[in-house]
Amino acid sequence: MPLARWSCPELAREAVARGIAALVSASTVRRWLVQDALKPWQHRSWIFITDPGFRPKAAHVLDLYARTWQGEHLSDDEYVISADEKTSIQACCRCHRTLAPGKARAMRVNHSYGRGGALAYLAAYDVRRAQVFGRTEARTGIVPFMNLVTQVMSTEPYASAKRVFWIVDNGSSHRGQKAAARLAAAFPNAVMVHTPVHASWLSQIEIYFSSVQRKVVSPNDFPDLTEVRNRLRAFEDRYNATAQPFQWKFTTSDLDDLLARLDRHTADHHEESSVTLAA
Repeated sequence: MPLARWSCPELAREAVARGIAALVSASTVRRWLVQDALKPWQHRSWIFITDPGFRPKAAHVLDLYARTWQGEHLSDDEYVISADEKTSIQACCRCHRTLAPGKARAMRVNHSYGRGGALAYLAAYDVRRAQVFGRTEARTGIVPFMNLVTQVMSTEPYASAKRVFWIVDNGSSHRGQKAAARLAAAFPNAVMVHTPVHASWLSQIEIYFSSVQRKVVSPNDFPDLTEVRNRLRAFEDRYNATAQPFQWKFTTSDLDDLLARLDRHTADHHEESSVTLAA
């Protein structure tokens, strides 16, 4: 069928056309689907693991969350920072004033807007102290990222810490051994730790960024970039005043279970493909 997504009336008509049911209404199909696990209007995207070093890289990150590194427990003067950039936050100036929600009425945001520019929000999150250090830049890149690093590492307790581990993904601002060497040259007590490729979900800063997206950016209604900067700074202060460390529960044991399931899935897929080709 030339349908990427089915509606209940279409499902009802198809069931009758195929002789599955003599007669069935769209409302009945809707009621069945509400009660059933099958949700044909939903989908989830996924990606195969392509990083050959996925397991050891992921384990390093998870060990740091458990406050261990290379089999040894971290001391009190060692810190773990998760950092990244949230790119292209636009200032969308709505052509008509946003209307606050009222009785039996949702907030109304005008569809038309003028573009007031865009900026990048860089943030570093101390996973044990639950503190965020953020800054806005005109764009992302090596220099803006190192500005964030300097902002953190020039303050206590990080300036005099034994070691400060920086967990980052593989974005161009901090990719590879050159970035790790650049960080260590600028701050000898800093250690860069990369997540595996396509595994930014292992970085706790992404949890904070999801809050920024939901509570600050959406719906996007800012007269200019100054208002965006002020809102981000105010939210950061508000967050730090009451924040508690994330209850991170995904461990290396969970990682091994996940990889084992993926291996079984891959093996089954290859077996099915071989059977199909043979047929």
